[in-house]
Amino acid sequence: MPLLYKTSLTPVPATVNDVEGIHRLVNYWAAQGEMLPRTLAETYEHLRDFFVIRRAEKVIACGALHIMWSDMAELKSLAVDPVTQSSGYGSALVAACVEEGRRLGMQQLFALSYRPEFFERLGWVQADVMDLPRKVWNECYRCPKFPGCDEIALTFDLD
Repeated sequence: MPLLYKTSLTPVPATVNDVEGIHRLVNYWAAQGEMLPRTLAETYEHLRDFFVIRRAEKVIACGALHIMWSDMAELKSLAVDPVTQSSGYGSALVAACVEEGRRLGMQQLFALSYRPEFFERLGWVQADVMDLPRKVWNECYRCPKFPGCDEIALTFDLD
């Protein structure tokens, strides 16, 4: 199923110049309770995972594909500037991450979200987070919400 999006701005790999913009967007949504906050150091450390969409050199949307194991990667830190929401930028970033997952040879992608309907419109399906043991035991156990996480797990099969 092809992922379609309606934006003329294309996701590109992030650069060091994008870190503050990524950090600003992710932490804006974290302050709204929509995602977990990230430190500036974490953003630098995971910079190669990120795609961004820029307008006039300003990051207006970002998303990351983080490899968890040989067959699985997580789409995380998907954030769009609130002024530009519903413009297709989130869908464009998901499509870029799906294509990157395919290029890397991943079999499955997953995401944790408070907005599962967004991902479901793009062909993702809800899953039990306990079916993602590498995520749970690598990162989730360190989260302040563990074990009472209220995010919805979603998966997208690439094979």
